Amino acid sequence: MSRSEARVATDRPHRYAKQLASHLGRRSQTSWDEEAGEGRIVFQGGTGTLAATEGALLLSVEADAERLGLFEDVVGRHLVRFGTKDELVVEWHRDSGEPGTVQRNAGEPGTSRHNAGEPE
Repeated sequence: MSRSEARVATDRPHRYAKQLASHLGRRSQTSWDEEAGEGRIVFQGGTGTLAATEGALLLSVEADAERLGLFEDVVGRHLVRFGTKDELVVEWHRDSGEPGTVQRNAGEPGTSRHNAGEPE
């Protein structure tokens, strides 16, 4: 399994993590522990974690190398959409040393797009 991580600067990490876990729970198995500020996502073929810390939301995804970008995009794209007003940027860093994907508000360079047939 390959791993990718992102640190998203925000003043509202708990709010965004809880919202992300709830939203992704419609199609994946998710959990969110409000007291611990931690959550988990189980995708078909991969997993993700959420951790709310002071001033940032820490994200990670694990999957086979060929699907890692897909899970980066799914998690990052939804988070950026929820945080449009806060102009959140999700920049993934892979354990392989390869650059990960980047998600930011629509219209900005490097914005990730969703392709038909990918998991929501």
